[in-house]
Amino acid sequence: MFNSIFTIITPSFNQGQYIERTIKSVLSQGISELEYLIFDGGSKDETVSVLKSFGNSISWVSEKDFGQADAVNKGLKIARGEIIGWLNSDDIYYPNVLSTVIDIFKNKEIDVVYGMADHIDENENIIEPYYTQHWDYEILKNVCFICQPAVFFRRSIIEKYGMLNDKLRYCMDYEYWLRIGKDKPFYYLQEKIAGSRLYPETKTLGSKVAVHEEILLMFKEIFHYIPSRWIYNYVHALLDNSGFKRDLPRENLIYVNKMIRLCLMNFLKFKHYIPMSDIKLMTGWYTNALKRSRETRTV
Repeated sequence: MFNSIFTIITPSFNQGQYIERTIKSVLSQGISELEYLIFDGGSKDETVSVLKSFGNSISWVSEKDFGQADAVNKGLKIARGEIIGWLNSDDIYYPNVLSTVIDIFKNKEIDVVYGMADHIDENENIIEPYYTQHWDYEILKNVCFICQPAVFFRRSIIEKYGMLNDKLRYCMDYEYWLRIGKDKPFYYLQEKIAGSRLYPETKTLGSKVAVHEEILLMFKEIFHYIPSRWIYNYVHALLDNSGFKRDLPRENLIYVNKMIRLCLMNFLKFKHYIPMSDIKLMTGWYTNALKRSRETRTV
């Protein structure tokens, strides 16, 4: 028997324009045994007045914390539910999600569920599907294909794997999935169950370079290695942030040259060596870019 079937935890800070929609997406699920915990970091906008408007249907505190991971951990420490979800204060659940997840967890062999999701804009319009795929831990190390608001896990996961790493600002969820998934497969629910909001002020979209750098440092510190794919992603973020264009063949050649130089520097910085397979890959980039540039000049 479940204790309290669901605990949903929402970390919040200065997202008063979205949090009402987040809360309603949880409360409208129609789950009677629901514990909803909101930990606000002392917002200065309309967040607190929105929280007060829901009365006793939610439990919340508003006080200074040490960031998103700290706020989620506060909820994990006191959660009474057998099943736990973590929904940020600008994301939403789609209708009837929790009842679907309850049915899946009736299988006692399943401890973690992740589903499909969308990137949505400020008005809940779908921007694009969030990339997800069937469970594969080796691929997960190279691509974070798990959408955080579309994840649910048993309380026993916390007891075995601990809390979020509160030293991380951006990739605390990714690190947690990697920590758990190393020896426990996740169940992939092939239904869209959540909307992950994208807008310029979001941490992930507004701090791409910092996000990718933290992922590199996380892999190095915790897993003692760094997948080459994340170095390439980091360099792409650096170049995109610098405004480099690659629409024309000549621009693309300059871009590729810069990309290769930065990749070599960062392979030495983070991995301390350059794998031969990556040298061959980058050589191919340069050869193709040079060929395109020369073909354009001869036309």
